[in-house]
Amino acid sequence: MTPAASVTMVAADLPQQTGRGFAVAFTPDKALVRHTRQITAEHWRLWHVTGPTADSVVLTVSELVTNAIQHGNGDLDLKVFHTDNELRVEVTDGNPEAAQLKPVDAEAVSGRGLFLVAALARDWGVNVDGTTTWATFRVPAGRL
Repeated sequence: MTPAASVTMVAADLPQQTGRGFAVAFTPDKALVRHTRQITAEHWRLWHVTGPTADSVVLTVSELVTNAIQHGNGDLDLKVFHTDNELRVEVTDGNPEAAQLKPVDAEAVSGRGLFLVAALARDWGVNVDGTTTWATFRVPAGRL
């Protein structure tokens, strides 16, 4: 497997967080978007989470990872974790230029990913340094 096609699972040492989660570090390659969706969906199966929230999180992972591959600098990190009744997705791409919603022409074939994330997630944003885009979701009690 070439370095561009490698996905490395790393231990999910999530500071100041409790509960379950996972982290994936990988080199930017469009072919890996599918793998990050699969990894996320597999964790939902392990945690017995189904339905619209699980589907929305998988789609959000796909959109944020795609954005990071297209606009990031260097290796990427994906973290998905939850505490209490909230689930958080974070994608770090090394680009200090913060992701932002931008108007898209009706004829454009791309550029709507963050609009989709904004519609699916309870909240979304970018860390102060601009390198991490995140989204949060409410998860019903007892589902994780």
